[in-house]
This record gives sequence, structure tokens and C-alpha cells, in this order.
Amino acid sequence: MQNVILDIAKNAIKDGFSHTDTLDKKALLELYPEFAKPKATFVTLTLDRQLRGCIGSLIAHRPLLDDLIYNAKAAAFDDPRFYPLNPEEFSRIHIEVSLLSEPELITYENSDDLKSKVTVGEDGIILQKGSRKATFLPQVWEQLPTFELFFSHLCQKAGLESECLESHPDIWRYKVQKVK
Repeated sequence: MQNVILDIAKNAIKDGFSHTDTLDKKALLELYPEFAKPKATFVTLTLDRQLRGCIGSLIAHRPLLDDLIYNAKAAAFDDPRFYPLNPEEFSRIHIEVSLLSEPELITYENSDDLKSKVTVGEDGIILQKGSRKATFLPQVWEQLPTFELFFSHLCQKAGLESECLESHPDIWRYKVQKVK
């Protein structure tokens, strides 16, 4: 199943270059009925070990197959941090798909209490304060390995002060199943 997920992502990006739709969704759903179930995915593209695109869904709102196809194309062509992927890069790109669990709201008193409830290295985190919202997949712990570093960068990603935990934003955690 993991190879199938990666093949779908790769073919979706290939279709994006040629503006075609070569994936046989009906056949895929017959072979893999689990692709019809709602699932949130993130597709991360890296080139020479550097981020080259990452787009995803935090909440399962469409079938896994559709979410995967949409996010693969979006990571390749619509990530606002990067110019669209070109064919030469596509031949060297590494694709990773993250299948997200349902986010769980964390009730916490203060940042020490939150720290005791977050599993460093494992939890993906969604942070929201008012209309400001950001997420880091669990893989981000590899670059930001401490609670303090991780959360200060996540606060900044959301457009908030680096010590935004003092203002008690809403925090959700989720797990991912990585496919690479």
C-alpha cells in the first residue's frame, strides 16, 4: 500500500505538468477501498535534502485518494514559498506522504503543563490564536529538537510573537504515519 500511495502522488504531479488526468480512480478504489475513506494527508517534497514544497490537510474532509492527489499537485505547483516545480527537478525530487490522525485538543494550564502533555519528536502540533494558525508535522522536531525551539518557531510561523504560549493559544496534537 505504501508504494501505491507514493505512486499516486508521483503520477498526480506528473499529470500536473501535462494538465492530464491519467490516474484511474475507479480501478484504484476497487483495488484499495480504504482510499474512499476520508483521510487528511500532507505531501512533502524535498530536493537535495532541502524542503521544496509541503501542502496538506489538517482535517479529513474528502476521500484519501482525492486528498492525496490534490495535495501532491499543490505541493509541487502551489506552495507559495516556492516557484512551481520544473520537470528537471521532478526527476530528482523525494516525495514523502504523511497520513494524519484526527487532531486532539490539548487542555493545558501553562507552558510547563503543555510541555508535560506533548511528546517531543512524535506529536504534530496545530497552534491557533484568533485567526492566526500554523502547524508543524512531527518531522519538524528533527530540525527543532526542543520543546522551546519548536514552539517559538511555530508561534512565528503563525505570525505571532515567538513566546506566544504565554497568551495561551489553542493547541491540538496529531500523529502521522509516514510513507516515503
